[in-house]
Amino acid sequence: MERPGLVKDGDRVEITEGVLPSSFYYTIVPAVAMSANYGLRERLKSREGIVKEIRENEKGFFVVVEFDE
Repeated sequence: MERPGLVKDGDRVEITEGVLPSSFYYTIVPAVAMSANYGLRERLKSREGIVKEIRENEKGFFVVVEFDE
């Protein structure tokens, strides 16, 4: 996440899945934050989750989302 305040703890968020040749990535809709790349065994089934934490460090803001799986 590039700037604070786009989501907060407890928010329900929707994600979309992007497909790369050998992995997947996820984006919180509407383009709030993007995940790292995940392999086939780590692929998510859920498309909604709850924001559990927002962490800030020198690289930016990181959104931790919990899914039902």
